[in-house]
Amino acid sequence: MPSSGLELLWQVAPQLGRGAIQTLAIALAAILCSTLGGLLYGVLGSLGRRALDALLRFYLELFRAIPLLVWLYLFFFGLPLLTGVSLSSFACAVLVLSLWGASEVGEVVRGGLQSLPRAQREAGLALGLSTWQLYRLVLIPQALKRMTPPTINVYTRLIKGSSLAVLIGVIEVIKVGQQIIERTHEHVLIYGTLFVFFFLICYPLSLASRALERRWSYA
Repeated sequence: MPSSGLELLWQVAPQLGRGAIQTLAIALAAILCSTLGGLLYGVLGSLGRRALDALLRFYLELFRAIPLLVWLYLFFFGLPLLTGVSLSSFACAVLVLSLWGASEVGEVVRGGLQSLPRAQREAGLALGLSTWQLYRLVLIPQALKRMTPPTINVYTRLIKGSSLAVLIGVIEVIKVGQQIIERTHEHVLIYGTLFVFFFLICYPLSLASRALERRWSYA
């Protein structure tokens, strides 16, 4: 890389760093909320109640059928018109990604729980465990190995999806990169740097997911 390119990267590094922190903040907040929401979704979906299953299926298909970008616009521009409640662009991005992520993580959790032998549930109930104790002490720990690799894949998609926040005005790393390009016209250099940024975050997670899947495939 030419020295001018290195000099430019050095000059814009603080600006890109601030954008990267914003991107990671959105992603981490969405991952946390998706994990908690997904656990709730998965547990409820494994109870075997038809009305609840139908409601959860509707929620899942709603977020699978409609692109994240549309949801971002609906919440950011539509919510104030319908309810008078206005969310910041950051909060809107976290909310939409969390709702989408909870549906995906929830399906992973539900599938992991339902894949366990029915005898595990029956044995726990026979010991006098409450439903909360049964899931916390018996079912979720046993299903964790099966749930972890696909859940990590959802996390990588959340990280990449956080880049959509630029479209509702969040000054995250993509937006910062675009601002630098407008000023310097260094398209290849800046977009290449952004590529490396996302690659260094997502690729190790993908490797970890595949490694865990291979290790636990016969568990």
